[in-house]
Amino acid sequence: MALRHTTDANTDLRASSVLDCQSLCYKFPNSKTIFADVSLHTRKDEFVAVVGPTGTGKSTLLRVIAHLIPPTSGRVLLDGVEVCRPSSRVSLVHQSIATFPWMTALENVKLVLSGSRMAEEEAARLSEKMLSLVGLGGAESLYPKEMSGGMRQRVAIARALAASPEVLLLDEPFVHLDELTANEIRKEVYDLVFNPETTLKSAVLVSHNLHEVVQLADRVYIMNGSPARITDVVKIDLPRPRDDHHPRFHDFVDVLYRGLDIRSIR
Repeated sequence: MALRHTTDANTDLRASSVLDCQSLCYKFPNSKTIFADVSLHTRKDEFVAVVGPTGTGKSTLLRVIAHLIPPTSGRVLLDGVEVCRPSSRVSLVHQSIATFPWMTALENVKLVLSGSRMAEEEAARLSEKMLSLVGLGGAESLYPKEMSGGMRQRVAIARALAASPEVLLLDEPFVHLDELTANEIRKEVYDLVFNPETTLKSAVLVSHNLHEVVQLADRVYIMNGSPARITDVVKIDLPRPRDDHHPRFHDFVDVLYRGLDIRSIR
């Protein structure tokens, strides 16, 4: 049973990429290099994940991809065009559930549109639509203190989607949720990535939860070392919707676990 990795060097596949990260390196000013020569890509309608031991710079990698911090070297291309500044075409959902307590759910989502030229009525309509897509139709007037953690994370996801991104970056988005809520939102997020009512073309997830990764991802990049590098790429070719009782599900979890070198971080 062939579980292990697909090559990432196929130029035809790279040519059709939505997101194409080429030889990314990031070094903290006057400090050590966090990761080096990291290349990854996503294709249309593809869910990609990045895993690695704590300290390999996975969250930093997402911020570099979003150009919230510039790479020390390397480049990020979106539809073949280099990304040189933060763009609404790439949205990042953080692991911290970021909602503003003095704003309603609708106002929290509309916030991402405040710098656009969109009319107020259109911004409200789009924000209501995104809230409805994440299962919060009718909750527009609620404040964060009136919502559960799962509802607040849905608001954060709706806000990311309201920016009309092509790529959604997810940094441990379910880590602070109970497992039942997290499992429900995982299913929603996968459906959203391939929902024709959104602008999304692909998604990149960072997670330490290998079951979560196998449940969601089409391909998984494994990072190891210091500075960290991509050491393997694993294709998850299980049928969807994913079932953790499938006989091969835990085989993939084991492959990912064996690919992590926890001794490599100092």
